[in-house]
Parts: sequence; structure tokens; C-alpha cells
Amino acid sequence: MTEPIPPRSAPAVPAAPAAPSFDALPLPPALQAVLKQLDYRAMTPIQAASLPLALAGHDLIAQARTGSGKTAAFALTLLARLDLRRFAVQALVLCPTRELAEQVGQEIRRLARFEGNIKVLTLCGGSTMRPQLASLGHGAHVVVGTPGRIMDHLQRGSLVLDALETLVLDEADRMLDMGFHDDIAFVAGKCPARRQTLLFSATYPDGIDVLAHRFLREPQQVRLTEPHAGGTIRQRFYRVEPQARLQAVARLLRHYRPLSALAFCNTRQQCRDLVDVLRAQGFHALTLNGELEQRERDQVLVRFANRSCSVLVATDVAARGLDISQLEAVINVDMTPDPDLHLHRIGRTGRAEQDGWALSLCTPADQRRVAALAEAMGREPEWHELDALQDEEAPPPPPPMVTLQILGGRKDKIRPGDVLGALTGEAGCSREQVGKITVTDQTTYVAVARDIAPELLRRLAAGRLKGKPVKVRALEE
Repeated sequence: MTEPIPPRSAPAVPAAPAAPSFDALPLPPALQAVLKQLDYRAMTPIQAASLPLALAGHDLIAQARTGSGKTAAFALTLLARLDLRRFAVQALVLCPTRELAEQVGQEIRRLARFEGNIKVLTLCGGSTMRPQLASLGHGAHVVVGTPGRIMDHLQRGSLVLDALETLVLDEADRMLDMGFHDDIAFVAGKCPARRQTLLFSATYPDGIDVLAHRFLREPQQVRLTEPHAGGTIRQRFYRVEPQARLQAVARLLRHYRPLSALAFCNTRQQCRDLVDVLRAQGFHALTLNGELEQRERDQVLVRFANRSCSVLVATDVAARGLDISQLEAVINVDMTPDPDLHLHRIGRTGRAEQDGWALSLCTPADQRRVAALAEAMGREPEWHELDALQDEEAPPPPPPMVTLQILGGRKDKIRPGDVLGALTGEAGCSREQVGKITVTDQTTYVAVARDIAPELLRRLAAGRLKGKPVKVRALEE
């Protein structure tokens, strides 16, 4: 008998005291109304701890795990400080990766609905410069981007920060790991000295203190670290010989049968080898590594987020900034020597009061790493035997969704509502059969139920979107 992911409704921790409401915050009434529309009722711990300080104008260092709600914390702060009578860049958010920058930009746009004329612009590497220059020429209130591309625009003079009120360093630990310290210093040097600076980080390496001392003024500190090992994440450790590691991953997947799993390897070659092993056994697996072109990387991430790929295999570098909801399992194919990084890895599952598995494969050479991790967690690891796992012979089920790629995006004035209308109108499917819709500058991705994907593909290809013929294909191996 397999051991499935625990039911969503099963409480994993004792009931917590009622969380404070957003109503208590000094936010504009229109912004409060948007929060209610988006069903933002109660603040998460990091929001409750950081928002009163940030809204009061303090510089801030906030440490909390991925998925804890820190994006809304700094987004609400910078939106509340905007002077809409002044059409200039008043807030800048630096992120380590393009994927995280896109997610942050989308979240800020959602919250910015309270004023119809707030312009949020995303500037990242991997995209051509010309469209970004054109967008900057039309002006923006909020800019979100990666350090290298922001620095490029500052050097060109296409981005001016004279009116900046708020600078946000998101995932600051990852930006330091990726060697962005000098880029951050350059960007900060182009910002007004009298500004508010908010630094958010999942871990707290030594470099954070150096960064804070250099760029923040008398910062307040909020450090919430306990959710990393929270009761919604069930950790198990398995001893394995090095040569059996990849087959052990397949065995874990067949036993636990997660609909969505993220597997961490320490090298690109290990990622490629594991994907080959998993595909040979019928798993829908993709890899995320630094060798992919940006277009390929975007498609891999969209397919995984859309639940049209069951297993994503990645290195820590490739997965930085990755934020996937409803991730049911994290598998540490290779143990990391850094306990903080281990906690950051597993913190991607068990989010938003959902349950998840954190499964770690440990060779004899990993014992010292496991001991360091046990000391950091303050408890002994829970060991289990691979031989005790039920090894299902049935082939793994296919992912529930298929991702359709539509040629055309924001530049063509396509919105998620247009795609949903085309699918539920002429294409004839129900709202429940449509999953996540992602609109980029030139491409739109939509997840649809696997059983109706061929028919929807045929109907969309024969129809029109925004009055134009539709070029569409399914992203399948």
C-alpha cells in the first residue's frame, strides 16, 4: 500500500491564535478594499511583524522562509508610499532571478488595482533591451528587476532614480550567493540617500550584516526562522549507496506518488542523469539548469507551475527564486553541506498550511552533513529504510494538466480574461477545466485538463483571439 501525501484537511500543528487583520494597518481605504477582494484577510507572521515597522518608515531587515508572504509585506509598503501625482520611479525592487522578478511584479500589479493608473515595469536580463527602453520611455511608478539589467539601464541613462522613495532587496542572501554585491552597491549608489530600504532574506549569512551596515539606516530587524521546520513538513531520511541514488529517487516517487515534486541535485550532470532515469520509467520529468536558453527555462517553469510536469530536477543555483504553490514533495537527491540551504530547500513544500514531504537520500559520506543539520534543527533525523517502501509496479500517472502555448502576449494586448473567454466560449470547456494562465510579453501559456487538451487545441487553432487567428501548440515531450 502506498503512503500518499497527507490529506489537505488534516491539521499538522495545533491551532494557532487568530492572526491579526490587515484592517489594523494604516493603508488607504481603496487598498484595503483590494485586499478584501483578493481575500487577504489575516496577516502571516512575517507580515504582522514587518508591516507596522515598514509603514512607519523604518528601514528593515526581515528574515523569513520562501512562501511566508514577504512579497505582500514590501509591496503594500511601497504602494502606500506612492505619490501618484508624480509620474516617476518611486520604488525599485531587486530580485536574484528573472522568474522571481516576474512573480513579484505580478503580485504588485494585483495589489495596485486600487488605483487604475499605477504602472509597474519588470526589467530583467534574458529579454531584449529595445522593448524595455520603449516601456521606460513611457514612464513607471514601480520597477522590479534583476541587478545586472537594472545596472545596465542606469548606465545607459534610460532609468533614473532621483525620485525613489523605497528600495527593496528581495532574496538578498541569494543575490549575495550569486555574486551581485557590487551590482547592488552600484544601484544603491544611484538612489537618493534619503530613502527607505527594505531587505528581505530567507537565510541570514554573514554577508547580510555587511550589506545592511552599508545600505540601511538604523534598520529594525524581524527574524522568523521557525516555520522552516514547521509541522506541515514531514522529513524523512534514507540511507543509500552512491551508485543506487538515482534509482532510489524513482522508488520514492512510486511510493509517495506526489503530483508535484522538486528534486535537488548538486551538479548539472546529476540532473541530466536523473531525468533520463525517470523518463525511462514513465515519469514526466524536466530539468532546470544554467545551460538552458531563457525561452526554454521559462517553458520548463511554466509547465511545472501548471502541473503539466510531475517532477522538476534542478540545482540550487537554477532553482533560486523559484516559488511554486502546491508543491507536495521535495527530494534531496544530494545532501547540501549548508544546513540553512537544506531548510530553504524543504521550505518550498508544506506552505500555506498544506502538508508536504521532505525526503533526503544520504550516503555514508553524508553523515557529517546530517549531524550538522540535526544540530541546526535541534532534533535527530527520522531514519527510514528504502527496502521497506512499497514499490508500485503500475506506471506513474500522467500529470493532470497539459500546457498550451499561444503565440501572443502583453505586447498584443492579450489578458488572462481573453484566453479564459476563448476557452469557455467557442472552445466549449468549463472554468474548472482551465488551470493557471500566464501572459508574458510575447507568449501566453494556459494549463488545461489533460483529457480535453487535444480537442481544445484543435478548437483554439480554428478560432480567433482578440480578433486574430490563433497560433497554438501543446508543450509535451
